[in-house]
Amino acid sequence: MFIDTHVHLYDKQFDADRDDVIRRAIDAGVTAMIVPGIDVPTSEAAIELSERYDEIYVAVGIHPHESAKLSNGDLDTIERLSHQKKVVAIGEIGLDYHYDFSPVEQQKDIFRRQLAMASRRNLPVIIHNRKAIGDTGEILGEAVNKFPEWRNFPPTPYSHDTAPKGVLHCFDGTLDDAWDMTKMNFNISYPGILTFKNAKQAAEIASRLSIEFFMLETDAPYMAPVPHRGKRNEPAYVRLVAEKLAELQGLSLEDILRSTSYTVYRLFGIGELEPPKIAYQIRDSLYLNITRRCNADCVFCDRKGEAVVKGHNLRIEKEPSVDEIIESIGDPAQYKEVVFCGYGEPTIRLDAVKDVARWIKEKGGKVRLNTDGHGGVINKRNIIPELVGLVDSISISLNSIDPEQYGALMRIDGKRFHQAMIDFAREAKKHIPEVVMTVVDIDDIDVERARRFVEEEVGVGFKRRPYF
Repeated sequence: MFIDTHVHLYDKQFDADRDDVIRRAIDAGVTAMIVPGIDVPTSEAAIELSERYDEIYVAVGIHPHESAKLSNGDLDTIERLSHQKKVVAIGEIGLDYHYDFSPVEQQKDIFRRQLAMASRRNLPVIIHNRKAIGDTGEILGEAVNKFPEWRNFPPTPYSHDTAPKGVLHCFDGTLDDAWDMTKMNFNISYPGILTFKNAKQAAEIASRLSIEFFMLETDAPYMAPVPHRGKRNEPAYVRLVAEKLAELQGLSLEDILRSTSYTVYRLFGIGELEPPKIAYQIRDSLYLNITRRCNADCVFCDRKGEAVVKGHNLRIEKEPSVDEIIESIGDPAQYKEVVFCGYGEPTIRLDAVKDVARWIKEKGGKVRLNTDGHGGVINKRNIIPELVGLVDSISISLNSIDPEQYGALMRIDGKRFHQAMIDFAREAKKHIPEVVMTVVDIDDIDVERARRFVEEEVGVGFKRRPYF
């Protein structure tokens, strides 16, 4: 199921066949479309469309190109329209320095005033930015600090984080800019430009930033993806954007749809949260979520919050039995591997891990264990010999090579547990066919130093995983 978060269905290019365009999108699996206004008339037109189609939602706002044309009372009208039932955001608003359609200072003023409106209405924003990322980031930072209550509520009953504040559509910035936006709780989206051969910056961001920060859009009738580039775009083409994002992320199309749909749910309130899962698939691997208990409490882990990864809800309320875990797997041989990995430390349930792993191996499957490497401390013995013949590979969260930083990140006794994790890795290397150590791509982590330590001193594989 696809969600097009940015499509201008009121545009005159759709006048001859608008209903057919919408029907083609629905037939292509597009379950929701968000239509952002660029002024009062288009915001009203978007609302009218939303009243005719269940699949259509609305954002209302004044585009930077229209700032110079603003009439007295237009912003008051936009705020009044924002109370309509299917309005889910203020937008399309922002800055555009590529075209000289509106004076820069006027654009900034209207942008700031609409951000204040969004804070009053507690709505997210859909942001247009072109050749103005510096000023856009500065003004957004001002708004985040000026309106501390804006979106300062959990998007789900279990979240300990605030709701996302908005999305920068057709993102026009560097990877560092993208990181800055996500740190302020804004998401990113790209239309068909992502499929263009010369869009190297967009491709880099789409391959480096975690999928949890992305949504899908077409910006139709503009920015048609390849092979329709240069022609009128349609919301049905959102699949092409999703397929390219899947390629760049190294994920399946299903992973992209599930994850981006969840991001839409958190930002706009469209859709719903799926029930918790024991077994969940990402790419061609099956993951087993057998506990939410952990001896650590990592600062980057959402175990106590929503506990969602790539759209999968892992917030199980009770630990499944061995029989329930096995039943959730089906045929293990159909997957590349079956991985013990959820929002908890699997070796806390070592006996269950061994029983399920034994069954998987008997059925012709491969087994990987994702762990913090504290299984020896948790179980008060060297557990590696017990995993021989049951586990084909082990992935260990290194996080940092500095014990003090390690302890701060994981909120545990760094000196004790860091050495225990290293000892676990070295012992695993002797007996397990494949051992990999990982670090999360967050600030202050010396990734290259960690790589050298893992490969040269421990002598196992190394992987850098995105922060989410």
